[in-house]
Amino acid sequence: MEMKNNNEEILHINNLVVEYSSGKEKVHAVNDVSFGLGGGETLGLVGETGAGKTTIAKSILRILPDMSAKIQSGEIIFNGENLLELSEHQMGRVRGNYISMIFQDPMTALNPIMRVGNQIADGIKIHQNVTKAEARKQAEEMLEMVGIPRERYGDYPHQFSGGMKQRIVIAIALACHPKLLIADEPTSALDVTIQAQIMEMIKKLQNESGTAMILITHDLGIVAENCDRVAVVYAGQIVEYGTKRDIFKRTAHPYTMGLFKALPNMNEDTERLMPISGQPVDPTKLPQGCSFHPRCQYATEKCRTQAVPLIETEDGHLCRCHYCRENLDRFHH
Repeated sequence: MEMKNNNEEILHINNLVVEYSSGKEKVHAVNDVSFGLGGGETLGLVGETGAGKTTIAKSILRILPDMSAKIQSGEIIFNGENLLELSEHQMGRVRGNYISMIFQDPMTALNPIMRVGNQIADGIKIHQNVTKAEARKQAEEMLEMVGIPRERYGDYPHQFSGGMKQRIVIAIALACHPKLLIADEPTSALDVTIQAQIMEMIKKLQNESGTAMILITHDLGIVAENCDRVAVVYAGQIVEYGTKRDIFKRTAHPYTMGLFKALPNMNEDTERLMPISGQPVDPTKLPQGCSFHPRCQYATEKCRTQAVPLIETEDGHLCRCHYCRENLDRFHH
C-alpha cells in the first residue's frame, strides 16, 4: 500500500452505519456518519459516553466484536482503498503498520506476562520485515522516545506506573510510524500533570512522522489544545462538524452549547454549572426526528417528527439542527 503525500485526504468515511445485536434488540450505534481527514491533521471526536465514538474507531480498524456487531452500510476509504472490502489478511497488514490505535485502558492493552520491550519489538518485526536484533534496537529507541530508559526493555507491565504503562502503549502504537493514529481517551486513566505530558508527547511524535490522528475524548480542554477539526457526536450521529474555531467560537448545535455550559469557567463567578437536562437516548429506541429533541430547549414539532440533515451554516461548518441555521447570528449576540 503506497502512502499519499501529507496534505491530501488520507481517510474518508461515507455514510457509515453500524448496529449491535443484543438478543432481539438492535442497538443503533453509528447512524450515517461521514467525515474526512487530511495527512498530519488531528480530528477530535467529542461526545458523551455511549455516543458511538469508539465504535467509529473500531470500524476503521475492523476490530468490532464479530458476534454482535455488523457494519450495515457505508465506506471507509483509506489511502484510496475501501477497508471494508479488504480480506482479513490484507487488514492484518494495515493494522499497526498504517493505522494504529491507543486503547483507553493501558492496564488491559498490555500482555501481563510478556516483557514490554518484546511487545514493542513484535509489531516492528511483523510489519517492517527486519531481523530480531534490528527490531530490538528500534524498540529500545521507541522506549527512549517516550521517556523510558532502554534498560527497562526486559521489565514486565506490573513493574510500571499507570502513566508509564500508557507511554508503552503509545510506543507500541507508534513503533511502525503509522499514517493514522486513533487515540481513544488516551489520558482518561491518568492524573492531570501526566495527561498534559502524554498529549505533548503524542503531538511531538505526530509532528515528527506526519501522522494524522483521530482523538476520541469528552474533554473539551484536550480538544482545544490538540485538534484542528472537531466532530461532535450524539446518538451515533455527527451533530456538528467544523474547525476548532467554528466549534469553540461559533457554536451552532444546542448539544454542543450544552457541553460548553457544563464546563466551569475560571473567569466567571458561577454558583452552579448548567448540565444538559435529561439522559442520553436509548440506542435501541432512537426517537423520531432529531435524536436530541427530548433534551433540547429549542425543540419544535418539526424537530420531533422530521429527520434532520447536516446543514452547512457557514463555509465548512456543518450542523444537524432545524433551528441553528435560522438562529446562528442570534446565538452569538
